[in-house]
Amino acid sequence: MSTESTAPTPGTVRPGGRTARTRSAVRDAVLTGLAEHGYPGLTVEYVAERSGIHKTTVYRRWGSVEGLVADALDLAGEDAWTPPDTGNLEDDLRALAREVTETFGSVPAAAAPTAFIAAAFQSERAAQALRDFYTERFARCESVVRRAVDRGEAPSGTDAAAVVRAVSAPLFFRALITREPIDTPLADQTAAAVAAAVRAGAYLPARR
Repeated sequence: MSTESTAPTPGTVRPGGRTARTRSAVRDAVLTGLAEHGYPGLTVEYVAERSGIHKTTVYRRWGSVEGLVADALDLAGEDAWTPPDTGNLEDDLRALAREVTETFGSVPAAAAPTAFIAAAFQSERAAQALRDFYTERFARCESVVRRAVDRGEAPSGTDAAAVVRAVSAPLFFRALITREPIDTPLADQTAAAVAAAVRAGAYLPARR
């Protein structure tokens, strides 16, 4: 094994201990900056001033705005969030759908996550970080479907990943593409439709 050290890519270091506070402060500044100014208006200087971390330190550790955004998404993916476990598939899907409406259903709440998505269209590095975040988040949610299969609420072989995406996709489409309002009744309707499709076997592998 080589003993040569390789310098880490800025924004990919996962510091612990005291440095974790620095990372958290910078992450909070990034979220505030995205909410207030969007990705085009976010600067290293703004993050340094807002976080109270010297600009030289920010540049050395994160390198650029791309690095800051990517690390903020990485940090978001390290949380302890777990999907709902109500004991019923439709109720679990309803809870997931309602979380989407809580995140994207109002302008103040949606400002930062929407800016992350906008950043993904302008930076490949931000796009990869966003893909990684949602891949990991959806993977956690697949347990909702696996439990439903175990309880006999869903056919064996149901595509858990497809179900999780199906309950979120209509809400994301309205919130981010057509810019229509989303609310709790819509979330509940979406969850009920997906649960019915699951029971009907719509998410079983296609027969060839």
